[in-house]
Amino acid sequence: MSGEFDYIVVGAGSGGCPVANRLSADPSNRVLLLEAGPKDRNIWIHIPIGYYRNMISPLSWGYKTEPEEGVAGRSILWPRGKVLGGSSAINGLVYIRGQKEDYDHWRQLGNKGWNFEEVLPYFCKSENQERGLDEFHGTGGPLQVSDIRDEREICSAFIEAAVETGIPRNDDFNGANQEGVGNFQTTSIEGRRCSSAVGYLKPIRHRRNLSIETDAMVMRLEFYGKRVTGVIYSQHGQIKTVKVNSEVILAGGAVNSPQLLQLSGVGPAEHLSSLGINVVHDSPGVGADLQDHYQARLVMELNKRISVNDDVNNLVRRAWTGLQYALFRRGPMTFSAGHVGIFTKVLPSSATPDAQVHFIPFSATKIGGDLHPFSGVTVSVCQLRPESRGEIMIKSNDPFKHPKITPNYLSTDYDRRIMIEGLKMLRHVTKSPAFDRYVTREYEPGAECVTDEALLQYAREKGNTIFHPTSTCRMGNDPRAVVDARLRVYGVEGVRVADCSVMPSVVSGNTNAPAIMIGEKCAAMILEDAG
Repeated sequence: MSGEFDYIVVGAGSGGCPVANRLSADPSNRVLLLEAGPKDRNIWIHIPIGYYRNMISPLSWGYKTEPEEGVAGRSILWPRGKVLGGSSAINGLVYIRGQKEDYDHWRQLGNKGWNFEEVLPYFCKSENQERGLDEFHGTGGPLQVSDIRDEREICSAFIEAAVETGIPRNDDFNGANQEGVGNFQTTSIEGRRCSSAVGYLKPIRHRRNLSIETDAMVMRLEFYGKRVTGVIYSQHGQIKTVKVNSEVILAGGAVNSPQLLQLSGVGPAEHLSSLGINVVHDSPGVGADLQDHYQARLVMELNKRISVNDDVNNLVRRAWTGLQYALFRRGPMTFSAGHVGIFTKVLPSSATPDAQVHFIPFSATKIGGDLHPFSGVTVSVCQLRPESRGEIMIKSNDPFKHPKITPNYLSTDYDRRIMIEGLKMLRHVTKSPAFDRYVTREYEPGAECVTDEALLQYAREKGNTIFHPTSTCRMGNDPRAVVDARLRVYGVEGVRVADCSVMPSVVSGNTNAPAIMIGEKCAAMILEDAG
């Protein structure tokens, strides 16, 4: 494709799809949406449990972090969606917004328009909430938000165990208060995934003023002076150029958006010059301030055949699992990456929950690996507001080369303490009578892992990302900020960013819902600024 557009959106993920939808609602706006990956035709995208196989597949960018001392010298796999729908097409479907205090903090940092009261309308606008309309939720929006379709005996037992330890029940983590234990809601409808592409693009794909191009890898932005003039991308081996009259909106996520800015000459000048890139604007914060939630898990072996492991490892039960889904859209194939959740405080100094728990009724050798041959479940904990900061930097001027990803996991005492106390909290819950009666043994890390030092070493050796990178094009008004409060990139004209990379600090929970909110709010600001 060549030609001219009013708006070009780069990345058809959680942020980009809402932007493309809302801008193209005005038939006078010519909008181009570019996605590096293919169309979302893979059947396992739409079956919720398919996240387990698609995280490690050609539908992911296949990023890996640099080996780091903080995680025992390991390089950690970073799945990020490379398909229509982006990471919302391969993620674990959990719908969490974060805490009110997260957004109020953004406003306290000087980001006008981003406190909780000001972002809540965009969360509500995006939602079609199964439970109906109330002060915290919306109906009629593109994003389907639903309750868990199937209760499992072991999941109910885990909830009861948490209550026994003093954690209150909470039926809505996205309501007035986040703290407590309960079932997650998911971005799904009647047993099928609702990605941003399904919700925001599928109903409007025939708009004549909206062009959607897949397998379109954006290589760089073109500038005339400081003004963006177009986009160069590769599609099926051909290099194409498209012109833009108004704005380019980057929505590639915490990895691709800073990478593309750097490739286009916006970033740390010295580093870009060393790679032979012409510097358009010296912006030292591009790629800096990387934040991510880091998790460690317990794996419990059960004394009763009630986990998904048993459904998969038995031929008859496996057949019934498939039949359940085919006939009723129910059963294990509708499961998300978190059935039960806990938000709680593990440090006395915390005013609000500082740790999140995901409980899933199966266990595996590793992320995306084979299920264990025994009846097993997994319960993991991550720190909600990590202090560790990393960076993402290009290693070459070749847009097809992956950037250097350095999260600096567990580099602060606070992050290490959350991990230690979080694992202790998990043990406290799993040893409570309502759950302990189902347990044969703690398979990982095992009963011999007792001391703080041993727990921390286990977290270093076996912990992992929970897939929530943010803040690499951080919003703010300080010298290292990349975008202003209206998501405009400092130092250039006509470029905005609409994804998790703009977060001043990572939200206290899963990041898909906030990314969609950011896309909604970005589109509203663009339309407002255009008059």
